[in-house]
Amino acid sequence: MDLDFVCAHAGRAPAALTRRDVARALLAVASGVALVALPDLRRAMMAAGNPLSVRFWESARSALSSIESGAATVGDVQRWVESTGTEPILMTPSYFVWPEEDERGPVAQEMFGRLVAHLEERVRSGEIDPDALVAGDQPARRAYEELQEQWLATPLADGRVPGFAVSDEQDEELFAAFDEEEAFALSELQRILGELDKLPELPIAELDRAATRLRELLGEPGYPGNVLRACAGFDDRPIPVDEAELWLAVAAGIAGPMSDLSEEANLLEEFADLDREVSVEDSVLANLCALQHADWLAAVAALTRLGPGAPASPERIAQLVAESEDIDGYDEDPGDLDATEALFVPVVALWAQLGIVDEDETLTRLGWWGLPKALERAWSPAD
Repeated sequence: MDLDFVCAHAGRAPAALTRRDVARALLAVASGVALVALPDLRRAMMAAGNPLSVRFWESARSALSSIESGAATVGDVQRWVESTGTEPILMTPSYFVWPEEDERGPVAQEMFGRLVAHLEERVRSGEIDPDALVAGDQPARRAYEELQEQWLATPLADGRVPGFAVSDEQDEELFAAFDEEEAFALSELQRILGELDKLPELPIAELDRAATRLRELLGEPGYPGNVLRACAGFDDRPIPVDEAELWLAVAAGIAGPMSDLSEEANLLEEFADLDREVSVEDSVLANLCALQHADWLAAVAALTRLGPGAPASPERIAQLVAESEDIDGYDEDPGDLDATEALFVPVVALWAQLGIVDEDETLTRLGWWGLPKALERAWSPAD
């Protein structure tokens, strides 16, 4: 650990090194090694005409000593690097969060580098005082945060707004990962169905009764009608005339909700009230969205193999998921079983409304026929 190492790590000559460059290099090696090298590194920087400041070197020794003793938290270290004056704040007061360094896409890397360069200009102009930051000066810290907030919200010459550009890239990455996971789950479901000796046949009489009841529910205010409408996306499109199409659309929506509840006039006021109780509808939709593709695949595959009369209570489904050989990496910790069971409680309740399970929470012939078809529909790309 010497000046050559710091220069190579930062990609800069000694005279151009910043406090951030030195801090990041010091953190790139073991804290004990960095502490031993600190005096010689300080002398080498002075000889190179870039002495930095006494406060910086004192803060470096303090931070490294705290790390070496095991007293420093990740937040402490992050705060110290940010006090160099050119390290972007990991999370701004408005809750913009930079992705971890090894998870940044091209846009995030570009914007992060642009912000570092912007902060370096502000340090050179005297607008940012690193010594005040490292001393814990609160007005200096607030000004540092506001400067970054402003930069993130200000359009660049090409029209891009840095904060939005980074967030959009993250969203695209999340959507791409979700689509990839969903495509894999669909292929696994189709493989499993292809291995069955006999595919379930449509029980027409059961479907007619379930569809009639379902139309009544969809026309009623409140739960469960409003949740079922949201799941199927019927608040934005007409309800199908065909009975099978209607039933499958709602059953598929439970596995992949298409929309939120319809907005009400006082929605913003409700969400601004932090003491309000979470509604049944919000709780149910949150549970549905929390279930993973693997949970659905394991549950539906097992029930389809078992056939009509199979126990389908939330507790039994949690066991089926835990014992499934169709998914990998499931931890059979009792806490995970309880969590899975809790997530499937509203699922089974909604299934009962569709006739997928009966009053004893066992799989019906309609559920045997419809569950795999509904799941396949939920995971198939939209036309």
